[in-house]
Amino acid sequence: MIVLSLLAVALLLSSSVTFSPRSEAAAAATSCTTPCQHYDVVVIGSELEGILLAQAAHKLGKSVLILDPRPKPGGQLIQGQMLVLDEPHDAKARSLVQGEMKRLFDGYNNKSIRTFAEFNQYYNGLIKSIPLESGITIQSIHSVQTTPKGSSRSIQSITYKSRDAKTHTVAASYWVENTDFAAIAGRLGLTRIPGTESLFKGGGPAPEYMAATYMLRFKNVNWNELHEATLRDYPLTKLAAKYGPGTYVDWNFGTGFSNLTAKFKPKDTQLKLRGINSTYQRDGRVIINALLIYDVNPSDDKSVQAAIKKAQDEAPRILEFLRKNIPGYSKAQLDTLPDYLYIREHDRYVSEYVLKRDDLMNSRMFWDNVSIGGYPIDVQGTRRFPYGQGLGKPDRYGLPLRSFEIKGIDNLLTAGKNVGAEAAAYGSVRIQPNTGLAAQVIGIIIGREKKPLRELDAADFKRIHQYLKKDYKIQVQA
Repeated sequence: MIVLSLLAVALLLSSSVTFSPRSEAAAAATSCTTPCQHYDVVVIGSELEGILLAQAAHKLGKSVLILDPRPKPGGQLIQGQMLVLDEPHDAKARSLVQGEMKRLFDGYNNKSIRTFAEFNQYYNGLIKSIPLESGITIQSIHSVQTTPKGSSRSIQSITYKSRDAKTHTVAASYWVENTDFAAIAGRLGLTRIPGTESLFKGGGPAPEYMAATYMLRFKNVNWNELHEATLRDYPLTKLAAKYGPGTYVDWNFGTGFSNLTAKFKPKDTQLKLRGINSTYQRDGRVIINALLIYDVNPSDDKSVQAAIKKAQDEAPRILEFLRKNIPGYSKAQLDTLPDYLYIREHDRYVSEYVLKRDDLMNSRMFWDNVSIGGYPIDVQGTRRFPYGQGLGKPDRYGLPLRSFEIKGIDNLLTAGKNVGAEAAAYGSVRIQPNTGLAAQVIGIIIGREKKPLRELDAADFKRIHQYLKKDYKIQVQA
């Protein structure tokens, strides 16, 4: 056993992914092969959904560590400033937001969480008592074979370099992929679920992604003027004829104006200003989700950074366009801009169950539901198909635990947009409240159940669903 351990250490330090010879001891091991600290859960990345999983498990006494390869925490919500929230509803217009996400959405809707500072305060409250280290670099992943035929493995430990260039090794019972660039899942030789390239006619084998967005923030906007201008053109049919389909402005939100934005000509064909989706924050400040960037590969940092630079260069031109064409923006100025993107589509890898469009459209529920989801199947555009495609409006549907369990890696979970869903279902499943609820529920289950997640059966979930409803006011059954 001493020889075996020394061999494993040597392999760990020399390879990005290491496979040790199978033994019963190795298969059951939860300790490190080198001196290190063991955690119940290690979350890789700091997107909101994985944070919700971490917080739920932490509250129930589990040891949790968050390791973020990004220089600063916050992901799309904070670094990308995706502060325009999409709320899923069922066919009867009932909100499907539950759990911790409901606190965020309630604050958003009642105007107490609208500004960047308020979102940042909310996010920091979630991570307050959980150890989080940003700016890390994963050097190697140590996995062990757990079945005789090698069809399944488990991650035992990882070695990473911290911001101060020191090397650390940590072990965990569960690992969570919570980045938009597959920081851990992308290094394990897993099977990728085909993305948008599988939907639009003529797509090839190369990955194709829904457009990312660069969020735009403005100050000195006269929202009252914008609101009154649209009221003068009521009814909605007249408003749509003048400004474009879906144009609507109330005291908080504004959408549409695609007839106007279609006239904007960006300097680079990788960019497109689509119809506006905006939120009035307060005091003349507005944030807009409208500037699309095509061909952004989230797993390629050069691709992401080039897109950010092009979008930042375009922002002053968009400001001038809005000043001349949109009521209320004549004196607007650019506010502080994000240093990252809102990335809609992540690379996803085959999970124990991969959600399909029929599951959504048929309102399918699962024995291992960890969320109730909903939202139109909104497949955003690509450069080849810049206007995207709608693939239906589901009522409500279940998201099973198995869609967050990576096939072939016993203790690797996914969070957020890493969910296992085919491209035709992903346009709806990807919405943050759907997967945020699932992440929180998975964290609760890790905290309360003694069985490993993959050993839970229908009888266990009947009990789990009961205590979720009773103790957390979370309803994930049909």
